[in-house]
Amino acid sequence: MPPKRRPPAPVAGQEKKARQSKLAKENNISAEEEAEVKEAYHLFSVPHEDYESEKEGVIPIQDVRKAIIALGIPPNDQNEMNEIIDTVDPMSTGFATYASFVTVCALKLHSRSEESISHEIEAAFRLFTGGGEGPITMAHLRRIARELKEDVSEDVMKDMILEANGGGGVNRGVVMHDFEGVMRRAGVIK
Repeated sequence: MPPKRRPPAPVAGQEKKARQSKLAKENNISAEEEAEVKEAYHLFSVPHEDYESEKEGVIPIQDVRKAIIALGIPPNDQNEMNEIIDTVDPMSTGFATYASFVTVCALKLHSRSEESISHEIEAAFRLFTGGGEGPITMAHLRRIARELKEDVSEDVMKDMILEANGGGGVNRGVVMHDFEGVMRRAGVIK
């Protein structure tokens, strides 16, 4: 009988890719998106004696709005919030389970409009440029590295700019269009 095959040894510096759970597949979200939802859920989840089978705990209904806001997908108005509460707590128990919370968050994540995504990208871009029009320059990257107390070499920052602008030159910087491409390639936006 041939020996059992072993999986390939992990490459140094390569992170193990998270696997999509059954719940994530059912709601058509990535493992990374589910991890973000779970993180927001755990900020407010509590164990409850009536929900002992819920290994993730439950969220009191009054905290659902806060958890959704923490995830960055706040309700548009009170009517939408009421719909969310009706969805996560159809029996009016006062608690939302993890599965129902994931379902609502997945719907909110899928319904983000191109306009809201563009607004988020622009806001992130302005964080780099200090509120200016751009482009993102070496000076901006130095400032950010300093603020984050990260030791990033000049060569690495130059490579970051060249990677983002497609090799257009360090002096050209990174314009909004380039920045959006980086965000899409990184999977931050779809």
